[in-house]
Amino acid sequence: MGRSSDDEERLLRRVARADLDAFDELYRRTSPWLAMRLRRRCRDDGIVAEVLQDTYVTVWRAAGSFAGIRRSGGTDAPGGSAAGWIWTIAARRLVDALRKRARTQEVPAEHLPVRSVPAAEDEALGSIGLELATALNDLAPELREVLAAMVLDGFTVRETSVLLGVPEGTVKSRARRARNALREALA
Repeated sequence: MGRSSDDEERLLRRVARADLDAFDELYRRTSPWLAMRLRRRCRDDGIVAEVLQDTYVTVWRAAGSFAGIRRSGGTDAPGGSAAGWIWTIAARRLVDALRKRARTQEVPAEHLPVRSVPAAEDEALGSIGLELATALNDLAPELREVLAAMVLDGFTVRETSVLLGVPEGTVKSRARRARNALREALA
C-alpha cells in the first residue's frame, strides 16, 4: 500500500493522541473500502452499518495499541499495517454481529426475503466463466476463505492469518491446496 499505508499509520498515531481531525481523515480514507469488504461477506446493510460504527469506535479507543506497537519498532501489529489492523477489528465485529443475529433470529431462513443484489464475489464469479466458477464453488470452504482473503481482498499471508485466526503456515498450505485443486479442475 506504500505511501497511503504510511499516511494511515501516521493518522492512527494522531488518533491515539485523541486528534479528532485525524480520526475524521482516517475514516474518510478507510471507510469506503472497509464497507465494500464487509458487504462482500454480509448482504445485510444494517449489520454492515453497525459493524462499521463499532469498528471505528474501537479504532478511536484502541489506536494507542496499534500506534504503540509501531512506535516501538515492533512488527507485531495485527495485520501488519493500519488497514490490516482496521480490517481485523471489522472482521471480528462482523463475526460477532453474525453470531448475535443467529442467536436472536426468530424467522426461519426460508421465510426471509431474498435480496435482488448479488454479492460482490458472485458478480466477480459470473464474469470469469462457468468452468472456473464451478471449480471455485467445489473448493472446501476453508480453501475458498483463504482465496477470498488473499485474491479478492488482496491481503498478505500474515494479514490472512490474522483475519482467519489460523497460523501463517496453514494459510500457505491452504492457498497451495486451493491453487492445485483449481489447476486440476481446469486441466
